[in-house]
Amino acid sequence: MSEARPPLLIQGGMGVGVSGWRLARAVARTGQLGVVSGTALDVVLARRLQGGDPGGHLRRALARFPAPEVAERVLSRYFVPGGAGDGLPYRPVPRLGLRSHRVRDELTVVANFAEVFLAKEGHEGPIGINYLEKIQMATPAAVYGAMLAGADYVLMGAGIPSEIPRLLDALAAHRPARISVAVAEADAEDRHTVGIDPVALLGRTPGPLERPRLLAIVSSHVLAAYLARSPQTRPDGFVLESPVAGGHSAPPRGRMRLDAVGEPVYGPRDEVDTGKIAALGLPFWLAGGYATPDGLVRAVRAGAAGIQLGTAFALCRESGLDDTLRRRLLGRASSGGLEVRNDPRASPAGFPFKIAELPGTLSGPDVYGDRPRLCDLGHLRTPYRKEDGAVGYRCPAEPVDTHVRKGRPVEDTVERRCLCNGLLSAIGLGQRRPDGYREPPLLTLGQDLGFLDELPEDYSAADVVDHILSGVRSAG
Repeated sequence: MSEARPPLLIQGGMGVGVSGWRLARAVARTGQLGVVSGTALDVVLARRLQGGDPGGHLRRALARFPAPEVAERVLSRYFVPGGAGDGLPYRPVPRLGLRSHRVRDELTVVANFAEVFLAKEGHEGPIGINYLEKIQMATPAAVYGAMLAGADYVLMGAGIPSEIPRLLDALAAHRPARISVAVAEADAEDRHTVGIDPVALLGRTPGPLERPRLLAIVSSHVLAAYLARSPQTRPDGFVLESPVAGGHSAPPRGRMRLDAVGEPVYGPRDEVDTGKIAALGLPFWLAGGYATPDGLVRAVRAGAAGIQLGTAFALCRESGLDDTLRRRLLGRASSGGLEVRNDPRASPAGFPFKIAELPGTLSGPDVYGDRPRLCDLGHLRTPYRKEDGAVGYRCPAEPVDTHVRKGRPVEDTVERRCLCNGLLSAIGLGQRRPDGYREPPLLTLGQDLGFLDELPEDYSAADVVDHILSGVRSAG
C-alpha cells in the first residue's frame, strides 16, 4: 500500500456479513478504510451461491481467482442456477478442525478472496478484513484468500494476535505457514497447530503479494505494549475499543461484577491510557462512543490517527443486515425504544456480547427458549483434549447433555446463544430446517446510538463519512 497517511475513519468489521463487500466498497470510495467481516465467509459464500448469486457478483469474482480449477470446484459444489427452493435447507459446509481438509480450505480461501475482490472493485480506496483471533482454525486459509485479492489491512480482535505478523510474512511469499491453536486441557508440552501450504493448495505459485498491514484490536494498553515489544509480534497499529463498542468486548479487569440489570461493570482499570499507547510509536484508532464529529476531534487531539465506528455503518443503506430488520432497528431507535444489552453470557466465546433487543429475535427469552439447541456450524467450537488423548470439540451453545458428556458443567450452557446461526439469519441467510423451522436472527450493535440524531432518516455510508469528517473540517 502506498497511501500517504493512514485513514481518519475505519469502518468496523461487524457480525457475519453485516460488513459486507457493498458496505466496505462504499466507505472505501470516500477515501476511508472500508472493512469486510471475515467471520464465517465460507458459509456466507456457499449459501449465497445456493441462493442463485443474484447479479452474478460472486461468479464474477470467482472468475478472477488465480487458480480457476479451485474456484470451479467450489462453484460446482454449491452454485444452484436460479436459487434453491425457499423451503430447502442449505447444503452444509465442512466444519473447522485441526486436521487438514482440502475441500474446507479451498472454500475458505475462495470465499475470502471473493469478498475482498468485490470490495476493492472499481475504486482505489483501502480495504481491510476483520477476523476474530478466537476462530484460529480458519485463520491461515482465510487470510491467504484475502491477501490473494489484495487486502490492504487485516484487523484482528477477540484474542492476542501475536503470531499473525509472521503468518502475513510467510503468506506474502506463498510459503507454508502455521499458527498455534489453543486446545483446552492439553498438556503444556503439547502444541497444536493449523496451517496452509499455498502452492500445494492452488497447484501453482501466483504472482507476488503485498503484505497487508495488521491492526490489533485491543482494549488494554498493557496488551498493546506486550504485542509491540518484539518485531515478531508487533502489529502495524492498534484499534482501542471501549466497552460500549458493538459485538464482543473484553470482560472487566479483576472480578466480574454485574449491575442491577445484569451487565458487566467497568471501572477505572478498564480505561485505556492513550498516552502509553502513543509512546509505543504506532498509529492507533479509538472505537466505541466516538461516532460523532466531536468524537473524531477528541480522538485526534488525544494522539489517535482517527476512529473506528461500526454501528453507524451497520444501520446505513449499504449494510448487509436484512433490510426489514435494519428498518425495524432504525424505527425503534428513532422512538427511543431500542435497547442494546451487554450480555455477559450470550456468546459461546466467553466474552461479553452486545445484543440489540428486538421482538422476534434471539434477544427475547421466548424465542431463545423455543429454539432447538444444536451446533451444526461450529465456528466458535473449542477444541479440547479428551481422556484418551484425542482432540474433541465442544460449544456451550450445543445441546446441554452433549456438552456435559464432554466434561463441562451444566452451568456453562445457561443462556448461551448460537451466534453462528443467529448472525447468519440477521443477514437473510438463516438455515431452513427440514421440518420447516427457520433459525431466528440475533442482532448486535454498539451501545452508543446518539449519532442517529445527526443523520438523515435513511442514510448512506457516504452520509456517515461526510458527517463525521465535518468535525475536523470545522476544527481546521
